[in-house]
Amino acid sequence: MHRNDSERSESSLDLMAKLAAEAQEASSSESLLGIEGAAAECYFSRFANLLKEGRKDFSFTDRNRRPPKDPLNAVLSYLYGILVKDLFVTLLAVGFDPYLGFYHRPRYGRPALALDMMEEFRPLIADSVAVNLFNNEELSQKDFIKTRAAVSMTTSGKKAVVTGYERRMKTKIVHPILGYKVSYRRVLEVQARLLGRAIFGEIREYPPFCTR
Repeated sequence: MHRNDSERSESSLDLMAKLAAEAQEASSSESLLGIEGAAAECYFSRFANLLKEGRKDFSFTDRNRRPPKDPLNAVLSYLYGILVKDLFVTLLAVGFDPYLGFYHRPRYGRPALALDMMEEFRPLIADSVAVNLFNNEELSQKDFIKTRAAVSMTTSGKKAVVTGYERRMKTKIVHPILGYKVSYRRVLEVQARLLGRAIFGEIREYPPFCTR
């Protein structure tokens, strides 16, 4: 995402690189949670810069939810919900129990493993879709309902978001391990199967999906 931030701050990039290195050395899930929180704060501090100048009427200052307080946060929350649902189904299909995770702690009714895997795909799928929907003017102020407490989407807004999400999931990209093009929806399955192979010791470690 940083390549789309024309005003990107070198200090922000340096901080993200520093936090990534610290994550590799984290000795406990608690310390990893702290690093993840700092990285998320840094990442979302630059998020508004991804919007085109004409779209700056959609203000964004930080990531907020339950309830979301601005249109961009409302769209992000909705997209994360769709993505975790798709990962839940994918994990079931390849033989995992989506409720037993590694990073997100198991809790009744919480699909911990689906939430774990979603971290890998938030920026590549959900965040990218959200930014494109606003920048391409597929969403406007009429697609949102604003109250003092929260912002929600209208039926037309939700339809536009789902359309943008499905378009992204059909997009094909060269998988760095397979070496040929697959859709983002297929990537979810490939990564789930690679996770299984890593757990059973068939490969040395889980290879996260990265794009250039």
